[in-house]
Amino acid sequence: MIYLFSNPTEVSADSYVVTTSAEFEKYSFEESYDPRIIKLEKYLKKHNSPLSEYANVLIWYADEQDLDWRLIPAISGVESTFGKRIPKNSYNAYGWANGNYSFVSWDDSIGIVAKTLREKYYDKGADDINKIARRYAPPSDTWAWKVKFFMNEIDSVPVEFDL
Repeated sequence: MIYLFSNPTEVSADSYVVTTSAEFEKYSFEESYDPRIIKLEKYLKKHNSPLSEYANVLIWYADEQDLDWRLIPAISGVESTFGKRIPKNSYNAYGWANGNYSFVSWDDSIGIVAKTLREKYYDKGADDINKIARRYAPPSDTWAWKVKFFMNEIDSVPVEFDL
């Protein structure tokens, strides 16, 4: 199957596909192309993170809760080397409850962390990394800097298009 797009960075909900029989068929996309997914997945794979397969989930929950899409992955970098150093089967890549909390799955952990960051941090005035750090990781003087470092690294990952 060959996909035809007028612009590789913009995909509408309805595009047309040329099938092997050279007939045009209407093809609907459930979600539009998002370069953040590629960027985040590439970054997490570079770090051998078990979260690399959940880049789309991380971004979906960040968007749902109106959070910076890099925040939760960056926190996981500081707290657990991107999910590699966690209690067995805890899915706690975020140092949640000082690491003494177990989630049911990666999806569950991402959703709960995103919702809690929105409701217990952003909505209560902790709406930047420094303010979040005072509540999330007291008395650390380096936590906010490290989170910002990882956010900037994630942002600097180049996205290439294979056409």
